[in-house]
Amino acid sequence: MEIVRSNIVRSDAGRDRGKLFVVLAVEGEYLLLADGKSRKVESPKRKKRRHVLFVAADENRLSDKIKGEEKITNSELRRTLAAYRDAVQPDQEG
Repeated sequence: MEIVRSNIVRSDAGRDRGKLFVVLAVEGEYLLLADGKSRKVESPKRKKRRHVLFVAADENRLSDKIKGEEKITNSELRRTLAAYRDAVQPDQEG
């Protein structure tokens, strides 16, 4: 599947392996990624497309803002990724 703006991806290489990110922009073979915590909107991570795995095509208010090139906040990114993380990987307490 083609990775586009506002998709949720997981890093597959590097020291951030396993972390979830939101794609803020696509620049040829590179993606600009942010998670609102370690990588903020103001300084997104530039990562090669082959070093990430597609996770989900998120369709909510945040994706509309990213596609419409509106200003987004780090807290919105954190909230979206936390909700997705909880939905996919609920706590495994038994």
